Amino acid sequence: MRSNEPMMQAADFRGNEEIHIVAAPRPEPAANEVLLRVASTALCGSDFKLWRGGTEFIAGHEIAGWVEQRGHRLHGKLCAVYIPEHCGTCATCLQGMTQSCLTVSSLIGWNRHGGYAEFLTVPENCLLEVPEDIDETLAPLLLDTIGTSAHALREAARHLRNSFPTVLVMGAGPVGLGVLLAAHALGYGSIDVSEPNTERAELAREFGANIVPTGSIEKRYDLIVECSGNHAARDLAIHLVLPAGVIVLVGENAKPWVINEDKVFRRKDFTMTRTFYFPKSEFAENVALLRADRARYARLVDDRFALADLPCKFAEFASGKSIKPILSFAGDQ
Repeated sequence: MRSNEPMMQAADFRGNEEIHIVAAPRPEPAANEVLLRVASTALCGSDFKLWRGGTEFIAGHEIAGWVEQRGHRLHGKLCAVYIPEHCGTCATCLQGMTQSCLTVSSLIGWNRHGGYAEFLTVPENCLLEVPEDIDETLAPLLLDTIGTSAHALREAARHLRNSFPTVLVMGAGPVGLGVLLAAHALGYGSIDVSEPNTERAELAREFGANIVPTGSIEKRYDLIVECSGNHAARDLAIHLVLPAGVIVLVGENAKPWVINEDKVFRRKDFTMTRTFYFPKSEFAENVALLRADRARYARLVDDRFALADLPCKFAEFASGKSIKPILSFAGDQ
């Protein structure tokens, strides 16, 4: 390290639920990259893997920041960071599925440095300019909380036969609550939610959901959006989905899932699909969803804190004490 090298503060996820705040060299953008001064990064449950197992990269993938590159068309502008790197030229990208690029398999905050730091470099084609009426606190919600959730419903709609489906959302974490809000915006009527966390279930109720007991088999559904990643919930979804219905798997679980091909599985036609993230072409629709329901989306952000507090705040988040806490570099906390 050169003595005059510019430095920054960053989070080091060392594994065993340890996070250290350390000094790290400020990154320099390569060709076709820009430097981003991080404004805010939302905490995400998928980072629990890195919290427990450690990583060589700076974590954090729900990022908004200001472009710090004089002469660049977006210099000084607030941008959200599109997580999947993508080539833009492969057959999948050309079809608009930028989240599933066949050439590049790399995620910002996972396979390259992310947003739990003061600065990061971002491929130019991963910059999503945020409209001026959306501030740096809400901007990260345009990614996982709104983007992933709404994309799951858009994909489900391609397979649904019932124009007025009965809907169950399994899990009322940030993505599940995002599904609930997006489902209301898309015109779905009565929506059931199952969630064992009392506080999250109550928020879902305030957002207009009918809360059903976790594990209940009293009702069948045209559409089930599984947001918890729990294998037992996935098994239950197969049992509860109506003939010609749709199950969307949104929650993540790295452990093997074995499907028991019993008569419940065999004796009905249904669609089961997995959605990962949203294509860049849907970003404007994500912005529209946030604008239309700004107050309720803002309620998901239940904590803002400085980088020095990330170790304790992440542990609180992992224990279920907060919904969508935001690491903020944007002035007073």
